Amino acid sequence: MALKVLSALDSAKTQVYHFKAIIIAGMGLFTDSYDLFCITPIMRLLGRVYYKESGYQTPPAVVSTMVGIALVGTVFGQLLFGWLGDRIGRRKMYGLALMIMVLSSVGCGFSICTTRSCVLVSLGLFRFVLGVGIGGDYPLSATIMSEFANKKTRGSFIAAVFSMQGIGILAASAVTMAVCAVFDGASGNVSKEQTPKEADIAWRLILMIGAVPAGLTFYWRIMMPETARYTALVEQNVLQAAIDMEKVLEVSMSQITEENPPPPNPPSYPLLSKKFFRRHGRDLFSCAASWFLVDIVFYSSNLFQSQIYKKYVPDGDEVNVYQDAFNVAKLQAIIAICSTIPGYWFSVYYIDRIGRVKIQEMGFFFMAVVYMAIGIPYYMYWNDNTNKGFMVLYGLTFFFSNFGPNTTTYIVPAELFPARFRTTCHGICGAAGKVGAIIGAIGFLWASHNHEGGGYPKAIGMTASLVILGGVSILGMVVTKFFTRETMGRSLEENEID
Repeated sequence: MALKVLSALDSAKTQVYHFKAIIIAGMGLFTDSYDLFCITPIMRLLGRVYYKESGYQTPPAVVSTMVGIALVGTVFGQLLFGWLGDRIGRRKMYGLALMIMVLSSVGCGFSICTTRSCVLVSLGLFRFVLGVGIGGDYPLSATIMSEFANKKTRGSFIAAVFSMQGIGILAASAVTMAVCAVFDGASGNVSKEQTPKEADIAWRLILMIGAVPAGLTFYWRIMMPETARYTALVEQNVLQAAIDMEKVLEVSMSQITEENPPPPNPPSYPLLSKKFFRRHGRDLFSCAASWFLVDIVFYSSNLFQSQIYKKYVPDGDEVNVYQDAFNVAKLQAIIAICSTIPGYWFSVYYIDRIGRVKIQEMGFFFMAVVYMAIGIPYYMYWNDNTNKGFMVLYGLTFFFSNFGPNTTTYIVPAELFPARFRTTCHGICGAAGKVGAIIGAIGFLWASHNHEGGGYPKAIGMTASLVILGGVSILGMVVTKFFTRETMGRSLEENEID
């Protein structure tokens, strides 16, 4: 028999607190996407400031390192904070993860000194720490939202938290455009050959502004009560869970207090034991494998970026330093508004109507179709393409990723596993995803830059790369079809006992 306080959570009507929780929990995802999508125009600024001898272009190895080092930190953060979230509590770790993100974002902007080598080492160090904070936020935010939500709209609430990534992408572009426009105007419209000293301040300011929204929610985070499911099921304190939820649910204690509290029921098996794998091994495999596969594809968007920029962004030699970064940010904003953000909100609307499994299968399927449509005829048509078709297909990869596995892989691990293992398992799945992200972001970035120079490896040209991504999407669809369980419309306790 379910505890009254948990039954009350499952059947609770949507309240103001749910929307407040979405904002609080979503700030970590906001910071994640802000950092990911502001780094491309920032690399353009860094190239102009520090790489005069390289034609004012940041070398691909430096770009790969800056992207990869944050992802490595994210892997570490997901594993560490996921484990601590089950051992110490979601609430206690939640504020710490946010504080790490805020301080490291500010640190990225300062980056200690002005010489190139010192700046890059310092920036890499702070980006690693930023990745740790972002990684820690993933399992905590998803789990906290899942444990506060009712079972009817739980998917929509968690998807709304994840959709804050879309707002972060748009904010990164808007801030970059605003900062560059202000600096360009203040400098008297510098020529395309000039790189004023103030440009070294511009990229730092862009990075530090990303910490402001997250910092504003810090007080709310530390004031959040521990989730009732952790307090009741892990700490075995049913009365305290009822006291905490009385404030959140706006119900009387008499409705959620147990007349005869059940005796403590300590865990019957440890994490990663034979019994755990017998009961939850399939779920852990399906969630980790799906997340790994989708992140290979999602983060490989770097494979297209050079082609997109060549077609739709003026060449860096034709504009000044601020206009160069402005144009890149503007293109990112257009893509976000037209495809990325709609994908997130389609998931919010349909996740509790269609179900997680169907949306994940559908997303993988259409991603495979789009990648094959771009890849197979690439050298015959798309390589010299001057129409808008390539841009439409590029946008569809983001739309069906977000209205598909990029969102559902964040949701499902927060719903399938027992309360005492929930953040740990979500962290393991998320870490697997970020390993895929490293492969996608760095491996395919390497492939695309080799292609640009005309000397792409014989074994992996653009066509082969795109077809491989289509094949990865098909594999993700297979994993979803045969291994992933549906969690829609069921309580978390029902999901964990199957």
